[in-house]
Amino acid sequence: MNKEEFNDICPYDDSQVSEKLAHLVKEPGFETAVRYAMPDVNFYKFSKGLLGVNSQEAFQLRIIKPFLEGLEKKTTKGITSSGFENLDKEQCYTFISNHRDIVLDASFLNMCLIRNGFRTCEIAIGSNLLIYEWIVDLVKLNKSFIVKRNLPMMQALRAAKQLSGYINYVINHKHESAWIAQREGRAKDSNDRTQESLIKMLSLVGEGGNLLENLISKNLAPVSITYEYDPNDYLKAREFLLRQRDPEFQKSKKDDLISMETGIMQYKGHVHFAASKCINPELEKLRELDDKNEIVQRVCAIIDRNIHLAYKIYPVNYIAYDEIEGGSRFKSEYTEEQAAEVNAYIESQLDKVVDVPNITESERAYMREMMLTMYANPLRNKLTAEQVNI
Repeated sequence: MNKEEFNDICPYDDSQVSEKLAHLVKEPGFETAVRYAMPDVNFYKFSKGLLGVNSQEAFQLRIIKPFLEGLEKKTTKGITSSGFENLDKEQCYTFISNHRDIVLDASFLNMCLIRNGFRTCEIAIGSNLLIYEWIVDLVKLNKSFIVKRNLPMMQALRAAKQLSGYINYVINHKHESAWIAQREGRAKDSNDRTQESLIKMLSLVGEGGNLLENLISKNLAPVSITYEYDPNDYLKAREFLLRQRDPEFQKSKKDDLISMETGIMQYKGHVHFAASKCINPELEKLRELDDKNEIVQRVCAIIDRNIHLAYKIYPVNYIAYDEIEGGSRFKSEYTEEQAAEVNAYIESQLDKVVDVPNITESERAYMREMMLTMYANPLRNKLTAEQVNI
């Protein structure tokens, strides 16, 4: 397998780090982003520190890790993890998770990996988010590889095979782990489902000779991500409203930037990452199946069930579920004070939707319903997963 065939999508290697950082610190957009994220930073000293970094590992440990730890202190009640003891530190995995935050899902996962004694993983990021050249440099310095989006059909097929080949190269030749979200884009209503197209992409190239063998060779390990509060919940509700008004509504690049900034900088409450065991033993049981579509569907169901079972459920989820369902099934899981706090939180988030003109009472009620749905769906899916065997 030739590394050169992945040059346009793969992260920078250590030989490129010094050169790319020297270019990055001169970018006005990068300086603006750093000052926004770290208002008290002395950018001159920060830049000098960057220029002394000459490897990906050093960049992550000396620059990215302290930044993420600062975010953890400022914007969360702590990042916790579970299940990593069931993974082998000498093994490499393709981590597949639900997708909540554009930037932080994979970044916080890497923090959890470090804290549990694992090496960090390479990160899949969509080309649609790489709005500026300096962002490309920044993510490639941070062990990110690019998922090409919005291509014509034939180019999309070639890109899918290249991406599948690269992930296989990462796992079985570079001997690193990789992360990819279970779907393109975030599930706006938190109803997390693995896209069949993702599994088909992963199966295109591998160490085996067929779809199932190629998947097994990638060591798929589901990860369940739970944010107690989603800073982007009101932006997602806003998007639901705009789509209700105009089914053809499309987000702009500015919308993506606002979502990234909001997700990074605003309050998240408790954050939990739960790793499941590698699903290869479950995939081995599918060898008796001949129909490729059925195999893909079963693989998606296995990943989904592992993710759903591992959700961390907070009072906000129980409260939202009871309000949506119009009952009190989980009333023992929260207090009246917590219910009042959650309702006040939702109203305060809805008050932030100020750029949509002439919102009616019924439209605000619709946005409220969608926000409650976002918080209720993880609990709904967990309850279903507990009752279903695959």
